[in-house]
This record gives sequence, structure tokens and C-alpha cells, in this order.
Amino acid sequence: MIEIDGSYGEGGGQIVRTAVALSAVTGRSVRVSKIRQGRSKPGLAAQHARAVEALAQICDGDIYGVQPGSSEITFVPGPVQGGRYSIDIGTAGSITLLMQCLLPAMVTADGPVHLEITGGTDVRWSPTIDYVRQVFMPALREFGALVEILEVRRGYYPRGGGFVALDVTPRALQPAELLEPVVSAIEGISHSSNLPDHVATRQAESARQKLQSAGYEAEIATQITKSASTGSGITLWSGHKGGSALGERGVMAEVVGRTAAEELVKELTSPAAVDVYLADQLIPYLVMAGGKITASELSRHAETNIWTARHFFKSRIEVMNGEVFRIEADPGFFA
Repeated sequence: MIEIDGSYGEGGGQIVRTAVALSAVTGRSVRVSKIRQGRSKPGLAAQHARAVEALAQICDGDIYGVQPGSSEITFVPGPVQGGRYSIDIGTAGSITLLMQCLLPAMVTADGPVHLEITGGTDVRWSPTIDYVRQVFMPALREFGALVEILEVRRGYYPRGGGFVALDVTPRALQPAELLEPVVSAIEGISHSSNLPDHVATRQAESARQKLQSAGYEAEIATQITKSASTGSGITLWSGHKGGSALGERGVMAEVVGRTAAEELVKELTSPAAVDVYLADQLIPYLVMAGGKITASELSRHAETNIWTARHFFKSRIEVMNGEVFRIEADPGFFA
């Protein structure tokens, strides 16, 4: 039984997601204690519990203590099984964070996986679905993973109602080296639902102007819909780097667009290959397959993910700090 201190480092729900994901990958049982101990509402949040339950379903695992508010859980994995799965997170629970928890296991399944998830596609404190599709997925393909998002219907906080369908074709992962920036055009999508059409347009135009002032041209599409929930946002990308922002009540559309553009410009001026958020998301695959990446900075989330991964893999994982952060891992073998 691997023991994980859930209060370590960043101390949030990501420790739980990474720990159970790598438990399913390695077949090693894990106990996570002191979950979110330092947060204003400690213990598992409802969406964390739902992620653990969903992973247990996919790997025929046993779980103990998995309920909202719990400070300790135990996850006992079985074999990761292919098949068709449908998961409703509830309200606007983040679909993309659930995907972070499930994908490392699904790429090792014993057969193809079709997954349908209902929840929030564009919610605070999580990657937007466009970021996952345009930045994370291409990087994941560098490791040989075959994951395809088939359908997206947006869902915003607090009502949710979004939907994502994806297929995963399991195959052996391969080491990847993401060391230099990928030079590519800047693209983006500005979207809104149940709001005046000009909201998405103003977000896009503000982002375009900010990028132009920094010396970059961009093609930004607009998507205006009427769905179960109301909201807006914008995601920009170029190569393995992205920037995004979500609309909020009282925040002008121009501010939303400019915020996303500023985030991307900061990353584009770095000689690193991946942005700070992508580095964090790639850690499980680095330790599973081996490889090297460079990032503009090392977030607390990434540091915590590396610390968690070392409990499951004896791989050499090194972090070097120079002009950029360089993270290297040998092909994984189980601890």
C-alpha cells in the first residue's frame, strides 16, 4: 500500500487525481490522507469524489472513504478495461479535470475506450476544453497516445450541462522530447452562450489587438450558441502553448480577451517548448514513458505531481533550472 500525504505541496485535489491515476496505471493500491487539509473547505470536494468513482469503474477497482468531505481515501485498482462509459459529474464539475484523472489509465486499457462526460467544459481553475483539444492533445500525441475528442457541447458555471465525447485507442507509449518551441500560427476561439452576440466578438477583437501590439497576428474564430448554461470565454494557442480567460459578471469582454492574450504572449516570449500549465499536465506521461520537456516555469502543481509520481515509479526524474526549467524522466518502471 502506497501512502500519500494529501497536504503536501500544492495540497489540493490534484494530488488525489494523480495518485489514483498512477495507482490504476501501476496496479498498486494507494491511501491518500490529509486531503486538502489547508483549504477553507478541507476534504474531498464532490467533483474529486466523482473522479475517483469514475476511475474505479473503469479499472474495476475498490474504493473506501470516497465521499464529499472525506479526509482519507483508499483506492485498490483492478485491470483497466476497455469499453463504453458514461459519467455525469453533476452541475459544472470540470470535465477537463476528470479527463486528467482518467486518461493516464485509459491509454493503458485492455481495449478501446469510448467515454462520454457531462459537466462543465469551461470553468474556473481548470483547463478549458479548447486548451485540452488544441494544446494538450497534440502534446500527448508526441508520447504516442491516440485520443480523439469527437463532440463538445459547452457548459459554464454554475449550471453546467456541457458534454464531451472522446475515444481512446490504447497503445504502448513512447518517450517524447519537447525541448524547443513549435513555431506555428496563433489561433483561437472566442465563445459565448445565451449572451448578446457582441460579447464573443469583443473578446476576440480585444485579444487580437493585444497580440498585434506585441507583434503577433492571430486568427480568432467566434462561436455563439444558446445552451443549457450562460457564459463566455476565449482560448488562444500556438504550438504547445496557450492562454485562456473566462467571462464573469461585471468583467468587460475586452478585459477577458486581453487577459488571454497577455497569458499567451508571456509564454511565446519564453524559449521553453511548453507552457507552465502543460508541463504540469504532462508529468504522468513523462514518468510512464520517459522523455524531456522544457517549461517557462515550474508551478507548485507540477512540483507536487513530480513528488506524487515518485511514489509509484523508480524512474529518474530530474528538474534543472536555467533559462528554462528542464524536466527529464527515464522510461517508467514500477516502484
